[in-house]
Amino acid sequence: MSRDNKQSIFKAAGFLMTTMIISRVLGYVRDVVLYNMFGQNRLTDAYNAAFSIPDFLYSILVGGALSSAFIPVFSYYITRGEEDEAWTVASIVISWIMVLLCIGLVICYVFTPQLIGLLVPGFDAKSAALTVTLTRIMLIQVVFLSLCGVSMGILHSFKHFTTPAIGSVFYNLGIVLGGALLAGPIEAIWPGYGIAAFSVGVVMGAIANFMVQAPVLYKKGIKFHFNLNYRHPGFKQLIYLMIPIFIGLSISQINLFVTQNLASNLSDGMIAALRMGQRFMQLPVGIFAIAIAMAVFPTLTSQAALNEVDEFKKTMSLGVRSVVFITLPSAVGLAVLREPIIRLMFEFKGGEFTAAATTAAGNALLFYSIGLVGYSVVHVLIRSFYALKDTRTSVIIGVVSIGINIVCSLLLIGPLQHRGLALAYSIAGLSQALLLLYFLRRKIGHIDIKNIAVSFFKTAMVCAIMGIAAWEVCQLSTNLVDISSKFGQVAQLGSAMIVAIGIYFALTYAIKMEEARVVFSMFGSRFKFLNRLRNKIH
Repeated sequence: MSRDNKQSIFKAAGFLMTTMIISRVLGYVRDVVLYNMFGQNRLTDAYNAAFSIPDFLYSILVGGALSSAFIPVFSYYITRGEEDEAWTVASIVISWIMVLLCIGLVICYVFTPQLIGLLVPGFDAKSAALTVTLTRIMLIQVVFLSLCGVSMGILHSFKHFTTPAIGSVFYNLGIVLGGALLAGPIEAIWPGYGIAAFSVGVVMGAIANFMVQAPVLYKKGIKFHFNLNYRHPGFKQLIYLMIPIFIGLSISQINLFVTQNLASNLSDGMIAALRMGQRFMQLPVGIFAIAIAMAVFPTLTSQAALNEVDEFKKTMSLGVRSVVFITLPSAVGLAVLREPIIRLMFEFKGGEFTAAATTAAGNALLFYSIGLVGYSVVHVLIRSFYALKDTRTSVIIGVVSIGINIVCSLLLIGPLQHRGLALAYSIAGLSQALLLLYFLRRKIGHIDIKNIAVSFFKTAMVCAIMGIAAWEVCQLSTNLVDISSKFGQVAQLGSAMIVAIGIYFALTYAIKMEEARVVFSMFGSRFKFLNRLRNKIH
């Protein structure tokens, strides 16, 4: 891979990581406000369950299927200088989304009670009614998120990452402001349903997300005209790429529904505990893995289109190794420090989030952490298949991993309760990553698997030392500070994290891991001190 390509990827990934960190911080603020206002119980179970139908509708119409298939097709026309054809394809896509979205929204709104009855059969009548109300409010966000999804696909095709990333920040900001400011007024509309303010906030955030992207989309020269010509070659190619992804996402959503269905029969608050544990697990996935995958995807697509096989392999390997280097220590850190993290962030005097809630969410996080690296690597590997215009293989593997998840969930929920559902999810993620690596190697030949394996084992050894040190510091601090106070909690978690991070980067620097240089390069353009460290490694 050329130095210019590397620097372009590093710069894009660095910016995406920065904005994702801001977005995740706002997401944390949102959860703190939510759980301290309402606790971890059936109210927050209902709020979390209410995302199911809107998320499903968005995922099958726009989500990963459209963005993953749209970028290669749209970029193909742009690269060849055929911009008019590119905008024609975009117009056809937007037109069909508008039509299908109208149909889907009407169906989901009318049959919301029946759908909620299938998704959370363990809810009592009052909790189910609340879930129906929250779901119907959140359906509005699907319209704006769909527009955001198309806009993001277009802007990413032009290798413009800034505005879509900023839009995600505004999305979470809208939820925080809506939830915090509207809870009182909402009580007057839906007595006892003050949590509906957060559903209104979801809609506000989705609108803000699109409003941020719209002006830049206009500047890029978007040319939209209503067009339902399904026979256009570009649209036909996009549908061909989308269908396997669509099937995979549909099954994936069904898998989430099964998990939620099983969890609804557990004690109150377990859906919320699982959602919180998964959100913490998804934090490094969202900040690091997705940022790297999104940054390398346009480059992978271009290299595949130009048949630069060797460069393609190097880019893929670089992406995988960089993701492992960042997310494996994150997984170890989350597993070791799970309760101190949740206690510090969510337990406040006078709040509704209790020590028992911390333990429940911490148990979920422990088992979710096992699969963190698997799900992180999957983002890079799946995009590698998409860049090669092969969506079938990754979908088949996805279906297999989903089957593993469902079987393991049914087997493990009895002995491990909600922890079993988290463990099943992790087993599926690791299985999916390994299968993707295996079949990618079969498809394109040698994929630098030796360097990937060596990098993984080096990182794992360093992480083991780091994890033991963090655990010892955490245990020692319980005898030195009062962890019932926020000062003591900050001291406990802060000291353990400083030791862990210091040991990790000191050891990886000492053994001269290439991935350390890559990571510093990603942040170097944003943080001067990291830039100096990168230069030292050079």
